Amino acid sequence: MLLSEQDQFLSYNGEVLVFQLTKPKHAEEADDETINLCVRRMAFNRDTKLFVQKSSGAFSMGASHSKIEIICCSCTTDSRTGIILPCILMKKKKRNNVKYFLLLLHSSNQFEPSFYFRLDYELKEDIRLFAGPSLLWRHANKLFYISSNTCQVQSAPVQLSSVVWTGEIVGEGTVVLGVRTACLPETEDPDGFSVSDRAIWGSEFFGYSIQTQKTLTGTCFMPHAYSRVVSSVYVCKSERLKQQLRISLVAITHKNQLLWFHNGAPKGVCELPYENPCSVKPAVTSSNDLLFVVSFASGNSCVVQRRDSLQVASKWQKVKCVLVDDFISSGSEQLLLLFDDDSNTDVLSTFKITDLGEVNYASGINYKHDVPAAEGLQENGFLTVRALETRLQAGWTSVRELQQHLGLQKRVILESCRALIDLVEERTHILPNSKEEGLVSLWDDVENPPDSLSKVTSLASEVPEHFTEELWQRVVGDSLVVGVKLTESFYLSLSDVSLSLVMDQDFSSVSPIIKCQSKIIKLNKAFSALAVSSSQIEPPPKKMKLDLHSKSDLKKEFPMRSSRIQLDGAKTVTAVTSLSPLLAFHRVCCVVLLHARKQNHQNDSLQQSKKITVLCGKILLNLEDISNGRYSVKMLRENRYCTGSMEDILAVLAVSVRFSFQIVSCDCTLTPVRSWLLGEMECTPFKECQDNIFCHKAGNVHGTIFNWALKNPFEGFLTIFCRNLTVLFQCLHSLTRILPPSCSVKLLRSGSKGVLTEQLALALEKEILTLKNSLFLKEAKAENSLTWGNESGKKINNSPLASLLDTEEGVQQFRKKLQNEREESVQSMNQTMNGALYQKMALKIAEAQLSSDMIVWRLAKS
Repeated sequence: MLLSEQDQFLSYNGEVLVFQLTKPKHAEEADDETINLCVRRMAFNRDTKLFVQKSSGAFSMGASHSKIEIICCSCTTDSRTGIILPCILMKKKKRNNVKYFLLLLHSSNQFEPSFYFRLDYELKEDIRLFAGPSLLWRHANKLFYISSNTCQVQSAPVQLSSVVWTGEIVGEGTVVLGVRTACLPETEDPDGFSVSDRAIWGSEFFGYSIQTQKTLTGTCFMPHAYSRVVSSVYVCKSERLKQQLRISLVAITHKNQLLWFHNGAPKGVCELPYENPCSVKPAVTSSNDLLFVVSFASGNSCVVQRRDSLQVASKWQKVKCVLVDDFISSGSEQLLLLFDDDSNTDVLSTFKITDLGEVNYASGINYKHDVPAAEGLQENGFLTVRALETRLQAGWTSVRELQQHLGLQKRVILESCRALIDLVEERTHILPNSKEEGLVSLWDDVENPPDSLSKVTSLASEVPEHFTEELWQRVVGDSLVVGVKLTESFYLSLSDVSLSLVMDQDFSSVSPIIKCQSKIIKLNKAFSALAVSSSQIEPPPKKMKLDLHSKSDLKKEFPMRSSRIQLDGAKTVTAVTSLSPLLAFHRVCCVVLLHARKQNHQNDSLQQSKKITVLCGKILLNLEDISNGRYSVKMLRENRYCTGSMEDILAVLAVSVRFSFQIVSCDCTLTPVRSWLLGEMECTPFKECQDNIFCHKAGNVHGTIFNWALKNPFEGFLTIFCRNLTVLFQCLHSLTRILPPSCSVKLLRSGSKGVLTEQLALALEKEILTLKNSLFLKEAKAENSLTWGNESGKKINNSPLASLLDTEEGVQQFRKKLQNEREESVQSMNQTMNGALYQKMALKIAEAQLSSDMIVWRLAKS
């Protein structure tokens, strides 16, 4: 049994992997037929400044009368998972039989055989590992490759004298950049290959895609003139712009040069300090400097820095290996140089870590005792402490200013809330003295401010005296639901309706405004499957309280139009907020404010809506009442019905999320759905609205509300009001078990098509009326203008034309009449309009068109 003594080094995720071939340690295990491939994971310890072993692993192989070698190792992508893993190519030679096999190393230090193949020759030229894992090599000027997907050796239909690079190109997959003898086939594009280059240099570059089996022109990499001297290439960047391949790369030559190419043209050159360069790889340091590490056949290395020009930044001799990775976990890459040291047999004993900047660690230096002189250290310490004190003082000043600013913001918010409450309650708000608040007035202080209160009073006068029928509150789980039932006449004159809750107490530590979410619920006793306003499917607005507001409900815009969904004469606006933050105060009194826009629909006028804020009342919340269940929802069974009150139903709907499904069956009726609701789900209908049924089944689904409406025996709509997605999935899982396999269940993301179609008709009618009214208004303005213009022509005698032309006075009258008619014609063709009126009219038309467009979009997605 023979084995190679050469170790292999590989960097992976900031660690150094050391691969070694060893015999078993114990003599009884050494039967001369086993050899171990051992791996040690070494990590740099920043405290001791040494590499320490984190873990190890081994892979046993039979090696009777065979020689086993490590050919090469690299990090490649596993096509099954997309994870980059260390990959090792092994060779096992027994007489003239050569077997190659590829191993993958996992994070658990377990080796996984990927594939193997046999050859009647040995791999020696241009061996490359790439994604898959895959392997390619050159033999007898031919290109061969094998991957883990095929596990068969394949030959590429190309002839080449060398391979200078293998890697990924955008849009082409894995590409091999090689050099071949210049030829002039008639099928190739003469513009892509220079005839003069072939005639002079006798060779040319070309690219070959392994996946597409397509040949790429070599001029997008480098001019063919460099094909005789380039030995290795690294492609830094590849992209496609307007179907053109653009590539940036560096190349090393046999003439000891490093060249920089961009889009096939040379952009820089640097003379290398040693002869016979063999490889180049990049590194990006903490200062975002791009370095190129060049290794030489003599064991030397150098670093070329690319800034304004290419220049050698550093060089080293007797280097065993150069690795690039983030070894010190700083977020950027460093160079690890392993030096030859015959006096020390331990791996990673002589090394250097550097980024040619701040990072510089080297073996053989005692960092604990190798310190500067005491005087210099003391002086540096004084300077450092002084600088830190200055920075600390500046930081403390910034913190103090920020605290003052936050305190000022809190006082302004609290005073604004007090002013808001006073205004809606029609009380005179007394502003604090600006000197006490530490504020400077931007205007002259006026003891009696303008009639701001009169404006609020005028707005309040537009609100009827009894606009609310009821104010109630309920506790559902960890949510507090506050509801305001509005009268029909008042609600139909509003739009953009929402509620807000403001704490009436003076809590200086918290904001009195309570974060809540508003919903408009229209519940009909006869038909209520589509009564809850759907969640808004536009991008969510910034104010959370408008998140679920129903702007798309056009029934309130057309109170005189009849509909198949007749409402019960009242609307309820709810606000939902988290209960637990309020319980921290034990006892809270909240003011309920209604925000809306008051519309004027009389004669379809274009009057702009006004924002109003009115006080609906106050609610009192304390921990004792909640503990006694005073505001709890009570849903009980009684004579096959659920006895929940209308407020209880509205509270459950407010905290629930609505999902609508269309269920279609091709070959059988949908009668099992109702049986499933009444049987397995233990649902009972509400007395108040019997189309909605309440689930009494124990578990997570308890409290879910269903609505089942059959369009025909083979099609129906199921609406589910549930607390969260988990409950929804449980309901759907139970439902699919009783449905026939041919049934299809489709989620209606924007609502029922029937309701959306009706809403679209209403929206289009509104859009037509808006355009019609705008045109009528425009014509009326024009007629008034023309009538005014004709006032001067009333005295014109409408005599026969012949009699007018008999006298000179008659001719003058005819000429004046003709001139007036001409002016009227010009005015009718060039009508003008007041700018403010045009702005209102354009805004009204845009709002109507936007509303209809939104419904069309929702209808297309349903």
